[in-house]
Amino acid sequence: MDVSEKIKILPHNPGVYRFLNKEGKIIYIGKAKDLKKRVSQYFTTPERLTAKTRVLVQNIADIQHTVVESEQDALLLENNLIKEYKPKYNILLKDSKTYPWICISKEPFPRIFLTRRMVRNGSLYFGPYSSVQHAHNLLDLINTLYKIRSCRFSLTPEAIGSGKYKECLDFHIKKCYAPCAGKISETEYLKQIEDITNILKGNCASLIKEFKEKMERSAANLEFEEAQHYKESMELLRNHYSKSLIVHPRVTNIDVFSLVFDGYNVFGNYLQVNNGCIVQTLNLQLKMNIEEDKQEILSRFIAEIHAITSASSNNDKESDEILVQYLPDVTFQGKNIHVPLKGDKLSLLELSIKNANAFKFQQLKQEALNAGEHAGEKGQRGNIAVEMLKRELGMNEPPLHIECFDNSNIQGTNPVASCVVFKNGKPSKKDYRHFNIKTVVGANDFASMHEVVYRRYSRLLAEKAPLPQLILIDGGRGQLNFACRALSELGLLGKIKIIGIAKRLEELVIPDDPVPLFLDKNSPSLKLLMNLRDEAHRFGITHHRARRSKGQIESALRQISGVGETTERKLLSAYKSVKRIAEAPVEEISAIVGKSLAAKIKNFFSRQ
Repeated sequence: MDVSEKIKILPHNPGVYRFLNKEGKIIYIGKAKDLKKRVSQYFTTPERLTAKTRVLVQNIADIQHTVVESEQDALLLENNLIKEYKPKYNILLKDSKTYPWICISKEPFPRIFLTRRMVRNGSLYFGPYSSVQHAHNLLDLINTLYKIRSCRFSLTPEAIGSGKYKECLDFHIKKCYAPCAGKISETEYLKQIEDITNILKGNCASLIKEFKEKMERSAANLEFEEAQHYKESMELLRNHYSKSLIVHPRVTNIDVFSLVFDGYNVFGNYLQVNNGCIVQTLNLQLKMNIEEDKQEILSRFIAEIHAITSASSNNDKESDEILVQYLPDVTFQGKNIHVPLKGDKLSLLELSIKNANAFKFQQLKQEALNAGEHAGEKGQRGNIAVEMLKRELGMNEPPLHIECFDNSNIQGTNPVASCVVFKNGKPSKKDYRHFNIKTVVGANDFASMHEVVYRRYSRLLAEKAPLPQLILIDGGRGQLNFACRALSELGLLGKIKIIGIAKRLEELVIPDDPVPLFLDKNSPSLKLLMNLRDEAHRFGITHHRARRSKGQIESALRQISGVGETTERKLLSAYKSVKRIAEAPVEEISAIVGKSLAAKIKNFFSRQ
């Protein structure tokens, strides 16, 4: 049974579909509210699909599907299958690194430590934390407030009673109560663990109240050193609580999700609010391999975060309210998902978006620096804008050599074109070129673009000169298509990346992709392309003005009978301008061109 026949028998039920290539390997997994409708959308006219989706469809040799009870079941099954098979065209996590957790071990006199590996042995795990520094800060706070053991001894009652362990340095510097030597009972020690658990869950308010009561009681009993200890502990907790961002006491148990897009990269932020305080924040970067709706991506992001945090011990009070920028395409059972419009909840969402943007900037900068270091190993100068452009355009190598073309004419007169060259993100002015349009009559920017691109690269091929990695066309889809035609005639289409840049919205036009690419207006890569475009326009318009000015001089002198190129050159050399020739006495002109022609010249300018 071929693919078209399989589509016909697909049910109108929610489920998960799998596309396989001719080798039988799964290349894409998707979920659907209606399997038949969703899968049929891929097999529509190619013009309605993006370039990457068309490539996916061309590789589909077989379809498999699984029917489930609900959309949410489909989302969970899809998420699990993607992790298992890692299909080529699915949205995947950018990296497979595990995030750190804070663990309270399941053993007598529990230890507290940072780990990246979760062992399901009854221990409590808090996190995950996207910032290792934040996790270390929490541990520092805990170790300052409480005296928790750091040793790995098995502190069974028998081992403690036998006296086999002695107090270590931590006991003598007052960092541990030495439970190994029986200096503290297990009940007293577990009271510390209970307080620490409340801190990790974000329940700091009750602890602050407890410390305040103990401080006042100690002061009343004239135990001033102990009162000072409780005061300092209370201030430490207050400082931590204030840095965690108190939203509002009424804003409790809320999850916040936001996404920021950058080309085919997606940057997500998750905030967990508990008792009016942000107790957890997590960032994830995902990579799209085909164009997908933002609602679908948001559903997957929510499912991925829930999968990561489901094992966390600070998730015992699961939020039933979720704040988002727009509604996902899946309804989550028991969850009130909505877009806030005002107040503290809107401020929370804006904070999450701000965090996602900061995470995007940090990740892109780090990727560019890493790529720059790699380029430096090859003896090339790293350039952040160039490296970012490589990633955003999906190129295999950084565009260290970029050429940009622009046309200039006024109502078809004196048509010219310019080609500017940037190397390593900087202008290479010795490589700039002007073109006088030779084969095109009138104002035809499309044909002019075809002519200059063909002339430029046919010459480079003939001279065996280096070709650019990227060609930028100043104009929309029309100019880009004619430039692509010229490259195709030279056998270079597909070997050199070519794009267009439209002035109105600064969108990038990609060959064979009906959807333009929008880059962040503040991104260094877009600014580099805009600099190229503006430089090509400046260089081209300067040459066009020079030709227009020269044409005006020629038209004025060449209209006189008997004045040819040699005579014109003599006169301009002597007088420098047509105006001075017109004002010069006839005797002076006669000394240069003779009396007869001098009289004709004076008569001509007198009539003018």
